[in-house]
Amino acid sequence: MLSFLPSRCTYCLVVGPSPCTDCGAQVRRATPGPDGIRSALCYEGVARELVARLKYRNHRDALAYLAHQVAGLVESDEIDVVTWVPTTARHHRERGFDHGALLAKSVARQLRLPARRLLARPYDDAQTGRNKAQRAIGPTLVARRGALSRRVLVVDDVVTTGVTLRNAAVALRSSGAVNVVLVTAARTPLGHHARR
Repeated sequence: MLSFLPSRCTYCLVVGPSPCTDCGAQVRRATPGPDGIRSALCYEGVARELVARLKYRNHRDALAYLAHQVAGLVESDEIDVVTWVPTTARHHRERGFDHGALLAKSVARQLRLPARRLLARPYDDAQTGRNKAQRAIGPTLVARRGALSRRVLVVDDVVTTGVTLRNAAVALRSSGAVNVVLVTAARTPLGHHARR
């Protein structure tokens, strides 16, 4: 869909790139976590708004920026295909899109690799709003039939506990994936695990 409206900073709404120079200067890089999951940004302030507005409001002005940050975490020769953690069916119906697919496809374009939906979510078990014990189990993810790929990049928006991405890796490895690389646009700061 073409838009004839000027691009705006997703955070401050000034006309121009998203984020604008001033807002981009406020974004903090994520510190590496002990879980092997690579994350580009710290999920706070401007970065939190960029991700949240894409996820909940379909504001895509910062999509290229987020994809560029995520793609910078990966060497294209370590993977063959890009996939994503699918949103729940309920969220897809309510929002009309899958933000994870948007991000993953944009990352795939940056890496010049194919993006394919390799995972399915058979139950509507969203992580948002769940308590710590529920989050420790994570959503049920399965490899889609015929979705065999040997070296896979899994893209997600935010990592909090890492359970969702670990479940994705288990599902993909059970279908024959040898190398599964897990990346997110953002990582919640330590102590904020209850928020996602």
